Amino acid sequence: MFLSLEQIRDSLKYLEKVDSFWGITFLKFKQLRLPVANTIEISLYSEIKDFLEKNYKLYKDSTFSYRCFRLSKNKNRWIKINRYVNYIIEDVYRNIHTLHTPIFREALINQINEDRWGWKDNYIEILKSCLSQHDNQLIPTFHLAVWLYREKQWSSETTPEDIIEKFKDDFLLNEQEVNNLFDISIPENTNTSQIFKNKKVSWTELKTVIGKPPYILPEEGTLTYLEIQGVGAARKLCFEPAERLNLITGDNGLGKTFLLECAWWALTGQWASLPAYPMQTVNEDEPKIIFQISGNSESDTESISYDWQLQRWNEIKNRSTIPGLLIYARVDGSFAVWDTAKQYLSSSSRIRNIEKKPLPFVFTKDELWNGQKDENGNTFINGLLQDWIQWQSRPDKYPFNTLVKVLERLSPPSEGDLGILKPGEPIRLPYDAREIPTIEHPYGTVPIIHASAGVQRIITMAYLIVWAYEEHKIQSKLIRIEPQKRMVILVDELEAHLHPQWQRAILPALLDVRDDLAADLQVQIMVATHSPLVMASVEPRFDEKIDKLFSLELVKSDLLGNEVQIEELPFIRQGVVDSWLMSDVFKLRQPRSLEAEKALSAAKALQFLDNPDLESVAKVSKDLARYLSEDDEFWPRWVYFAERHGVEL
Repeated sequence: MFLSLEQIRDSLKYLEKVDSFWGITFLKFKQLRLPVANTIEISLYSEIKDFLEKNYKLYKDSTFSYRCFRLSKNKNRWIKINRYVNYIIEDVYRNIHTLHTPIFREALINQINEDRWGWKDNYIEILKSCLSQHDNQLIPTFHLAVWLYREKQWSSETTPEDIIEKFKDDFLLNEQEVNNLFDISIPENTNTSQIFKNKKVSWTELKTVIGKPPYILPEEGTLTYLEIQGVGAARKLCFEPAERLNLITGDNGLGKTFLLECAWWALTGQWASLPAYPMQTVNEDEPKIIFQISGNSESDTESISYDWQLQRWNEIKNRSTIPGLLIYARVDGSFAVWDTAKQYLSSSSRIRNIEKKPLPFVFTKDELWNGQKDENGNTFINGLLQDWIQWQSRPDKYPFNTLVKVLERLSPPSEGDLGILKPGEPIRLPYDAREIPTIEHPYGTVPIIHASAGVQRIITMAYLIVWAYEEHKIQSKLIRIEPQKRMVILVDELEAHLHPQWQRAILPALLDVRDDLAADLQVQIMVATHSPLVMASVEPRFDEKIDKLFSLELVKSDLLGNEVQIEELPFIRQGVVDSWLMSDVFKLRQPRSLEAEKALSAAKALQFLDNPDLESVAKVSKDLARYLSEDDEFWPRWVYFAERHGVEL
């Protein structure tokens, strides 16, 4: 058994009234067996720091300690460990006191600038007088023990009395200390069933009670929930993406791009372009964006409302952001990138009052290819053209070899005319002093600046994926943390500029691109698409446990008229592309031209009549001959019908 989160929460309320001396310095001195009327040599700084790191440093990658004891007004409960040690030592050395305010130092034997410490003969009397400053409240032994033993496993027979006895033994408390300084009674209305739970309280659970330390990178996770109220074409839109692949379909203008833009904002707290504005017809308190990022949220969800006076979404301090990397391929050709490690450095600099603007995260195609610098000449991104040449010219070809692998994976099928996207040797072009990367096509070597729109988009995506992950590893090393193992990729109209053969291969390739970056990298993908070929391409890969299919639909409402809703559809393998076009995803009546569809509808309507007239049958026959192919599957059925009604074909 382990101490429960409910009990830890309750005990912390009592510790907020206790001076930190009792929970840190006194206990450490007891562990060190501080003698009475004598001294021993102690490195106070290192001993206190060690005690804090074992008992009050709650997040392994943070340099902050949690202060669960009494604080003066407006003091933060999180403090850097080194600073906290200094505060504690200063408090021990403090000599200033008044007639009515005894201090802890008076109970200790120590000479200034010496590392020898001991208790005075009357130390218990002096320490007891320190407690009298606060209504003679004794130290709540049980609650202090709950905090210190929050991760300890107990036997099923353990009682609250056992916890107190364990505390007394571990800290070598003698009878006089217990009787004069500590309250060893069991709290009233104690329910043993609520004190213990079967599982140890995790950091994720504990931080819901105490919050999290500043400047820590978020834990790995994904977007698990997004709700949009009073914004866009829908009164309320609830999107619960899957862990891996999310396919988003729907007619033009229903909000696929809007949904991706809101997903980007939920994950980063920044808009990639124009903000989403509420509808003017909604109530003042109605517009909200509610979201949850797994592994990172302080509660189940976070809700952010709209400020009508300031005409912006409210800014929430320490709101959750994406754990790991986020890449967004936008439909206008621009790309947005969010790197947790880089944003950490940027935010830390601003907190320390260093004049530094937030790092940019949206790059136009020109900036991605040619680089971007700020007004001071600091480089944000070298750009595809420069990085490609530099990577290719390195002796170890790193990370160029990774780029080659990603390009090969994202290439069109080998049976197509274009073949594998294989980098060639750089060349010079007239009136350009730069070396330009090239791609080997079956018909020759092509400078990438002259490549087709589809090739350029995939090259850009491949470069950005490699660049972003490599930059993340570099930045993580600089701030001495492990690289994140989670990447989220958003793609608007994945099929844009791509031949049908390529459309049929690009999404499965994107699912596997993580294998070229790191073996343990996990990727969540959200793709907006109009392509039945993209849908058909994932039939062999779609897994209902980790993938979802969504459709944005215009529905009629008795109260609101027409409104947009998002619906999760079952992923039904259609086999052929024609079937995808006529499925619930795309809703075409026929996988033919509009004229052919109308002719078929007229033909089927005639077939339901008891006595169709000769003229109508002849007219429909003429239309069918004009709009259907000679081997259309409908012909045998129609020829039999037409000839029965006097029309020879």
